[in-house]
Amino acid sequence: MTNFQKNLEKIDGKTKLVGLLATPIGHSLSPRMHNLGYTLKGLNYSYLAFEVGNEALEKAVEGMRALDVAGFNVSMPNKMEVIKYLDELDASAKFTGAVNTVVHKDGRLIGYNSDGKGYVKNLEVHGIDLYQKKVTLVGSGGAATPIAIELAQSGISEISIFARKDNFFHQAVKNVEKINQDMKNFGVRANIFSLGDKEAFQHEVAESAILANGTSLGMKPLDHLSILDDHLGVLREGLVVTDVVYNPRKTKLLQLAEEAGATVINGLGMMLWQGAIAFKLFTGEDMPIEEIKKIMFE
Repeated sequence: MTNFQKNLEKIDGKTKLVGLLATPIGHSLSPRMHNLGYTLKGLNYSYLAFEVGNEALEKAVEGMRALDVAGFNVSMPNKMEVIKYLDELDASAKFTGAVNTVVHKDGRLIGYNSDGKGYVKNLEVHGIDLYQKKVTLVGSGGAATPIAIELAQSGISEISIFARKDNFFHQAVKNVEKINQDMKNFGVRANIFSLGDKEAFQHEVAESAILANGTSLGMKPLDHLSILDDHLGVLREGLVVTDVVYNPRKTKLLQLAEEAGATVINGLGMMLWQGAIAFKLFTGEDMPIEEIKKIMFE
């Protein structure tokens, strides 16, 4: 009998449920990754994905509480909205103002954020040196915010954040203020620009070692778009271009960057490393990362 068959046999009245609340949800690899981890570790857990946006989020969260789930992940567009429905926030969630992991403990829902740590870990694994480097980050939402905060603690010298002048632009402003005011000890300078400022974008990317997409632009069904559609000509050899999107594995942004000779890193590694943190929070066990990488990504 295979490990997979043994794991299926373990689904019973004692199986602990873990979920994912997001929309769109069809592209997500999280259910496969977590369930594979449970199988490899012989844990009696099951991970399911639920198509939930901001409108139904409150009811979904209360449903998770009522079902006594072990916990759940939260992805776009719910990472900031979910906070109002939780009982407590870990320091990582308080500092970033966004949640991607919720643990259900003794009837209380506790929010955490592992996105920033997952992003930086992915850079480290790819051999990217962050010390005294300048980064240009695009985005102001629930993924870009923890990335900005974690980068500011990781040895960089400067970060320039570009965001669209929409309802979330104020969050990008808050991120810059937090870095400049509350994180002075890290010696990082933060700047804020409108993504519509083409001249500023070209100038900041030209001075940066890393260009990071912290938005969902490029993810299916928007895979025909990229953050560079209005900013052509900024890519160059030697630039590191990263994307939080992992489906498709090579977004339009990364295709353009690769053609220009830049180093490209997609969001698979970030998904894996942030998932490993969540896995440990849900189960108390370490995720079998190397085995999962071999089975899913190689």
